[in-house]
Amino acid sequence: MLTHVVFFKLKDKSKGTLEKVKNDLLALKEQIPLIRSIEVGIDILQTERSFDVVLYSKFDSLEDMKAYQVHPAHVKFGEYIETVKDIIYSVDFES
Repeated sequence: MLTHVVFFKLKDKSKGTLEKVKNDLLALKEQIPLIRSIEVGIDILQTERSFDVVLYSKFDSLEDMKAYQVHPAHVKFGEYIETVKDIIYSVDFES
């Protein structure tokens, strides 16, 4: 099992943008069957060091995660997030 965690800091922190990012990420589960599980959260503290959105997802293998990364639905989300992101950090690990 592989866990994929991504932290998003956005330029626009409006409720509408935060909800769109969250909903678009959650929708990937329906479009990409390789995703075994997915959770998305919006930060509630909103401190200076906080990130705005976090993605926590699981895959059966590294190969499945690599296939997810080039899936058209993920690529489309990537194009959108590039327009609203400030910083993105990710961590991938065996679990």
